[in-house]
Amino acid sequence: MDKLSVMHAFRRIVERGSFARAAEDLGVSPALLSREIKLLEESLGSTLLTRTTRSMSLTDAGQIYYDEASGILDNVARVENRIRDGAGAVRGHLKVNASSSFGQTVIAPLLPGFLDAYPELRLTLSLDDRVVDMVEGGFDVSIRIRATLPDSALVARKVGTMRQRIFAAPAYLEKAGVPSAPEDIVHHRVVGFLLADHLTTWTMHGPSDTITLDLDPPVRVGNSLVLRDLLIAGQGLGTLPEFVSNEPVARGELVRVLPDYELPSPEIFAVTASRLGMDAKVTAFLDHLRAALHG
Repeated sequence: MDKLSVMHAFRRIVERGSFARAAEDLGVSPALLSREIKLLEESLGSTLLTRTTRSMSLTDAGQIYYDEASGILDNVARVENRIRDGAGAVRGHLKVNASSSFGQTVIAPLLPGFLDAYPELRLTLSLDDRVVDMVEGGFDVSIRIRATLPDSALVARKVGTMRQRIFAAPAYLEKAGVPSAPEDIVHHRVVGFLLADHLTTWTMHGPSDTITLDLDPPVRVGNSLVLRDLLIAGQGLGTLPEFVSNEPVARGELVRVLPDYELPSPEIFAVTASRLGMDAKVTAFLDHLRAALHG
């Protein structure tokens, strides 16, 4: 028995003063409505309505049930209306997870404008270079950069693509020489990204060929910003995503190596736990993120 539906039906019967009129309002047969009320009375062990061929009235128990059921139904309606009214509002607590480098270089700069646009919003930004359990962490959205995401109960939406290229400092190249072909990289000191799919195997796509190199980087770090700083300091060559490499390249601190080649471009995914769609605060955040990535 659906108690809320029965409460609703009982209230409609009392307010309409008739099983037939209430049944018409509810789109059911009077016989079905009568059976539902009889089952309700049996479950309560009390008679709620007294009926004759010409009239119907509430018993004392029926009046109590009507009053209490009406209060419950009104509260449910208020909750539902509150949720519907707030569904499109950007408010509440938004919890975001991302990698340290992406969070610092891409997300952090967009936050002032985002927070100014939505002053009623509370924000928690957690930066972690390893994949976290979204549900356990209570995150609304996690930004993950991967070639593909494994099948799971989570929902991944692509928000951008990350170009992955090879860089080194001018001072390092002056000392070690500039690679003229992908095969030359095996003779260079490589700084590897510990969490990358390509830590020891680089598949490099060029204008007319694809080269795969097996490498053993003597230096391996688990953060793109640390890797960037090591490359700037002349510690070797390595791969960087464009959101990390753009500024040091513009300042002349790094130069692109083998500019006709790059590694596969992983996707930037926004991962949420619900298949029912995103709420307003997550949608607003991802709109700002897409603008930052494509702007």
